[in-house]
Amino acid sequence: EYNADTPTSLLEAAIVQWHWLTDTHPGDDQWNSLHEKLVARWAELRKQAADPQLHFAWSGADASGEDNVTTAYMQETAAEAGFDTIALPIEEIGWDTELERFVDLAEAPIEAIFKLYPWEWVLDDEFGRRVVSSLPATAWIEPLWKALLSNKAILAVLWEMYPGHPNLLPTYIDEPRELTEYIRKPKLGREGANMTIVGAGMETATGGVYGAEGYVYQLLDPLPEFDGMRPVLGAWMVGDESAGLGIRETAGLITDDGAAFVPHRIPAG
Repeated sequence: EYNADTPTSLLEAAIVQWHWLTDTHPGDDQWNSLHEKLVARWAELRKQAADPQLHFAWSGADASGEDNVTTAYMQETAAEAGFDTIALPIEEIGWDTELERFVDLAEAPIEAIFKLYPWEWVLDDEFGRRVVSSLPATAWIEPLWKALLSNKAILAVLWEMYPGHPNLLPTYIDEPRELTEYIRKPKLGREGANMTIVGAGMETATGGVYGAEGYVYQLLDPLPEFDGMRPVLGAWMVGDESAGLGIRETAGLITDDGAAFVPHRIPAG
């Protein structure tokens, strides 16, 4: 799978596990250059930007506070790179009907904005659809084309393009075809919600609010088990460079929003 749009667990991967390493194993190393690479990438964008001002938005509807904290961290890395940053909930972004531009709470035009909010939610909202007409006057980060990559239908497209590729699992849209053991995933699902596993002795399902958009059916290939837990390795990219590793694990077959984040270390010598 591929998370193209919403970098949740970024704070844990970039900062929290690094402090764990320096506190508990100061002589060891870690696959983690996320902070440095984020600042460097923002610095590159700062050179290209005509305006030093950069807005940051998250959803005020997120009761957990995770999106707010993650956005604040991204804002901090951008400020370190030289941007003047302004934060506001995405629900408080305004639209100037005369200028036909998005504006902030001070009614200043938004030239560039990072949003921790899925593109499919933006485009499903009548107000959010103005985003398309705002381009390129307003630069959106992540860009709109990430909506193609964050849809699990891409798993089926990739399998159709490269059948038998060792890095892919057989995946189909809307039906399992020849698969007798599979996992059904909503095309736009997140955090393991609305998954259904079909397999000998492994039948399970999770609840959630996704699925109206349709499903993909992927060959069931359970994660390996270590000491009763099944870890998922999350490899991070910043720009076009590898930047770090985050591990989440759970005792079940589906990695959901209750999965634990596990720090890692590379022993010295």
